[in-house]
Amino acid sequence: MAAEYPKRRPDGRAGTYEYVSVDDAVRVVALDDQQRLVLVEDDFHLQRRRVLHLPGGNCDGQEPREAALRELEEETGLIAGDLRPLGVIDPLPSITSARIFLFTATSLRTGRTRRDATEAGMTQHWRLLQDALAAVRNGEITEAGSVAALLLSERAST
Repeated sequence: MAAEYPKRRPDGRAGTYEYVSVDDAVRVVALDDQQRLVLVEDDFHLQRRRVLHLPGGNCDGQEPREAALRELEEETGLIAGDLRPLGVIDPLPSITSARIFLFTATSLRTGRTRRDATEAGMTQHWRLLQDALAAVRNGEITEAGSVAALLLSERAST
């Protein structure tokens, strides 16, 4: 939702600051025992294309950890036995205060996929971590939270 609020500029004059109000979000690097991770691909209206990214979504009022577990299972049908924080990013600090909380999930087991209507065309893909990192470098994976989480995963694995 777009909004405005009055603000004092650095020179002291009054002005208006426009911003977008959205929930915080999560992205999850879910790794299996073979160091493969799950990616999802879905239609993004504003980009007018399908976008390959890590599972995740809005926190919807939940704590980031709970939202990460929920989103992972909803989108992929996977339940994490272990969930660890990777970091947090401010993807667009000039237009929103929303943050993206990044996690690594391991000890995966099968749960139940529960995608919502907007995710009806979502597909699931498995890639080795190194192949996903190559996809970041060649521009195939561009979503900010996914890029940051994958690069942080690379640093954590070395």
